[in-house]
Amino acid sequence: MGSCSPFAAAACVMAVFCRSQRISAFSQPSSKHHSSPLAAGTSRLPKRRQGSCALYLSSSSDIQAKLKQQMKKLQERDAGSVEVSPEELAVVYEDEHIVVVDKPAGVLTVPGKETNPSLNKAVFEKYGSESGRMDKMVVHRLGMDTSGLVVFARTNAALRGMNTLFRTRKVTRRYEALVCGHFSKDCGVIDLPLMRDYINPPYMRISTEDRQRALIGLTHEEVGKKLLESPKPSITEFEVLNRESIDSNGTDVTRVALTSVSGRTHQLNVHCAAVGHPIVGDTVYGFGGEAAANGGLDDAELPEDKANEELQKNIAEAMVGKPMCVHAKSISFEHPVTME
Repeated sequence: MGSCSPFAAAACVMAVFCRSQRISAFSQPSSKHHSSPLAAGTSRLPKRRQGSCALYLSSSSDIQAKLKQQMKKLQERDAGSVEVSPEELAVVYEDEHIVVVDKPAGVLTVPGKETNPSLNKAVFEKYGSESGRMDKMVVHRLGMDTSGLVVFARTNAALRGMNTLFRTRKVTRRYEALVCGHFSKDCGVIDLPLMRDYINPPYMRISTEDRQRALIGLTHEEVGKKLLESPKPSITEFEVLNRESIDSNGTDVTRVALTSVSGRTHQLNVHCAAVGHPIVGDTVYGFGGEAAANGGLDDAELPEDKANEELQKNIAEAMVGKPMCVHAKSISFEHPVTME
């Protein structure tokens, strides 16, 4: 599937109309979910032992300086987005209203302010849109390092319909990923709220009471609206597909199916890191990444089956120069216009 090289099996891409009259697109064959989720986390986090929010408080000028510095780095990284021509698009479903495309890793979904190469641009050049605007095709996004299925709207009615489906959580997205270490449970639910990390902006982290208290007194004018947003309830379902090793030295990884119930920014990355199993090849939320380690939690707050530091380090070293191992494998929804 590209994004999980060298560990993943070759991709097989197909699109299917289900008898339930929901559109389902698949990139790679998927395993049927066969067991009930078991709670693996809770949104009611205990108070942290450090207690004083003063330990975490940054001045508004420090926050803005860090944000500016990091945004510059992200812009430089986005400039390296791989160009995809209309002829190279891997289209898995299309009709007069929508098109579903399998995005390669290393390609931006949308160009951003700098008009970088993007999947959006290639789709617009091939199909156009009723509005005549490229941005009016976008209904959701995948991160640049994430491969997999992306839906684009071709008509105004489809754009409105897809936005409603996403807003009301009537779109089911299933991912496949390799994570560090072995999950002890076969399936479960990670239910941990997310917030913007003002220590490491613009990244996300698990929201805790002390981190929220540290924001008291800051204003939108000082640090921007996003950093002061309320914690976002976030739910990820996981199912173990296989427990594997990537070499003969016992470098353990787990192949998991991840269902993003709430669809928050960087949700899968933060949740996997917060339960001690960061996604293989994640240079932001994984070992030595730019975001807070463990999704912002202390080692003592992680489950007993967490991947140890040595294992994470070995995997990170083996993955240098390789793409992150997460793939948006399937997406299912009622057609936004025909309701079929």
